[in-house]
Amino acid sequence: MHYLDNASTTRVTRSAANAALDAMLNRFGNPSSVHSLGIEAEGIISRARKELADALGCKPQEIYFTSGGTEADNLAVIQGAELQKRKGRHIITTSIEHPAVINAMKYLASNGFEVTFLSPEKDGTVSLEAFEQSVRRDTVLVSMMLCNNETGAFQPVAEAVRLFREKNPDGLFHTDAVQAFMKQRFDVRSLGVDLLSVSSHKIHGPKGAGALYVRGGVKMKPLLHGGNQESGLRSGTEAVPAIAGFGEAVREARADLQNNMEKIDRLRGRLIAGLARLPKVELIAAGSAIITLAVPKYPTEVIIRLLESRNIFVSGGSACSRGKSSHVLEAMKVQPNLIKSSVRVSLSWHNTDEDIDALLLALEEIA
Repeated sequence: MHYLDNASTTRVTRSAANAALDAMLNRFGNPSSVHSLGIEAEGIISRARKELADALGCKPQEIYFTSGGTEADNLAVIQGAELQKRKGRHIITTSIEHPAVINAMKYLASNGFEVTFLSPEKDGTVSLEAFEQSVRRDTVLVSMMLCNNETGAFQPVAEAVRLFREKNPDGLFHTDAVQAFMKQRFDVRSLGVDLLSVSSHKIHGPKGAGALYVRGGVKMKPLLHGGNQESGLRSGTEAVPAIAGFGEAVREARADLQNNMEKIDRLRGRLIAGLARLPKVELIAAGSAIITLAVPKYPTEVIIRLLESRNIFVSGGSACSRGKSSHVLEAMKVQPNLIKSSVRVSLSWHNTDEDIDALLLALEEIA
């Protein structure tokens, strides 16, 4: 099998799966219980929290576990806006965000907030000049993803934060770092953000766990109310097995981050070089671990099925927008015929040269 859909989800590593299984079978106490099993479960969460904090360059108490990236994004955007609404009701985001952010913004727009959606340049990045011009005195929240989930394009988040702070030092800046986490080296201090979202299943951890970094001093209010878990920000008994696997996945990836980054870069280069030899395949975008291409001869779903018949797995873009035309490629003004024939190839450090070569051979055969 040649799995090249890692931006949708990743195969859980043996070590992360074992950590989750151990939490299910042996350390199954409720983390809120005061007996030894509960204390043991709480210890698992604490260790995972520290792994994430170390990876992001923050304090453990600034990490809040959620059910995934979507919940983390919603918590950041909706509650961030609510926290700031007395200071203003203008929000800035981009038109190429993940649906979790786009739809949260639409919700806010229907509830009295004014949202500016910035369009990208042809390379998929947002112009800093356009961003600076859109910042107003009443701009209280910005959400700009770090790495796009369809093109791999990295946004100039740190520079945008600096420009934002010049006009609005008390405003909140959120970044969805789900696709960048453990694929590029960054930390919350160098980015300067107040809020940052990550997800377990995009880094070879189990599904069902994500996290939101909240800068110390930012007093967020919860979306979910209940037993005041996660310091009151996210009520509900914690998913200890998923969190255990998440922490282990972070530990594994962080231990070999430089080699993993270099491997992804090499595989990406191998793929781009191979595509250059296929005149009937169009390269649309190739940023970081994500490459978007088109085979104009076929619609997207047919390409996916043809590749699957050769045991190669890719996707048609965001897994959260199945069946819909790519809003990202549309915003980039990619030709409609290419959008309808586009597929996304997304890499992991567990991929091999054989995966790339199999894809190139298959594309040559079907194009």
